[in-house]
Amino acid sequence: MTRAQSAGLLALAATFAMYAIPATAQQRDFSKVEMKVIPVSGNIYMLEGAGGNIGVSAGPDGVLIVDDQYAPLADKIREALKGINPGKLRFVLNTHFHGDHTGGNPAFGVDSTIIAHENVRKRLEAGSVIFGNKTEPMTGPGLPVITYADAVSVHFNGEEIQARHFPHSHTDGDSIIFFTKSNVVHMGDDFFNGLFPFVDTESGGSVQGLIDAVAKVLAEVPADVKIIPGHGPLSDVAGLKKFHRMLVETMAIVRKGKAAGKTLEQLQAAGLPEEWKSWSSFIKTNDWIAVLYKSLDGAKKAPAKAKH
Repeated sequence: MTRAQSAGLLALAATFAMYAIPATAQQRDFSKVEMKVIPVSGNIYMLEGAGGNIGVSAGPDGVLIVDDQYAPLADKIREALKGINPGKLRFVLNTHFHGDHTGGNPAFGVDSTIIAHENVRKRLEAGSVIFGNKTEPMTGPGLPVITYADAVSVHFNGEEIQARHFPHSHTDGDSIIFFTKSNVVHMGDDFFNGLFPFVDTESGGSVQGLIDAVAKVLAEVPADVKIIPGHGPLSDVAGLKKFHRMLVETMAIVRKGKAAGKTLEQLQAAGLPEEWKSWSSFIKTNDWIAVLYKSLDGAKKAPAKAKH
C-alpha cells in the first residue's frame, strides 16, 4: 500500500470512529440527544436518536425493536417506547454488530430476547478492532441468544417479521428486516439515505456485495413500501434506487480509474460528479473513494473466535 493509500484509509478510520465505535461513544455527551418517534406504517415506527435508526413494532404482543443504538441512550429509548406502547419489550433484532446498533444490547438483553445472524454473535463475543479502535468483547445478556445462518421469522403483532442475511454487504453479518404485513423494510446499514455509506471491508463487507443486496431488495419489494435506513431519514423505493445508482456509478468511476493505473490520491483529487457532493457527511467524499478503492481489493476477514 502506498503512503497516499494509507493516508486516505487513516482519514476514513478517524471519521468512522466518531460515530460507530463504542469506546468513542462513551466519551460523547448523550445528555442532549432526543429520541424522535416517526410513524412509519400501522404499528411500525422509527426512532431517531444517535447511531443507527431503530425500527419498532408495537402492538398487542408487546414491543419488538430493530437495533438499539448506544448504551447511554437505553433509558431514553425505553421512555420513547413507552410513549408508543406500554407493553413489554420482548425482542431485539440486530442488523449487524457495530456499536451504534448494538450498544444497548446489555441493557435490553436482560429482559428481552436478542436475535441476530451468527456472525454478529461471533464478532460481539470476540471483540473487534476496526481501524485501530478496539471494542471489548460483549458478554452475558448483551449477546444474541438466537442466531441463524440464512433467515429467521418472528411471528409478532399479527405479522411475520423476517430477518434475512445478506452476505458481504456492509459487513459479513448483515440482516435486512422485512415487516411483511406492514409493508416496511428495515435495511440496517445496507442503506444510508442521502449519505455516503461506510462499508466495513475489514469485517467481510464489500461495495459489490452492498450493490447486490440493494438490487435484490429493489427487485422484490412493492412500489409503495416504506424503507427504514440505517442512517438518514425515512425513505421509499425512489430513495433506495438513488442510493443504488450512487453505489453503481461511483464504483464504476473508481474501478475505471484503478484499472487505468491511477492511485487513490489521484482519484481523490479528481473527485466525484457534482450530483453526489451533498452526500458527503460523516463519510466524506475522499473517505468514500477510499472505501471504493479498498473494496475492489476484495479482502474479507472472517470473524475471530471468542476467547474462553
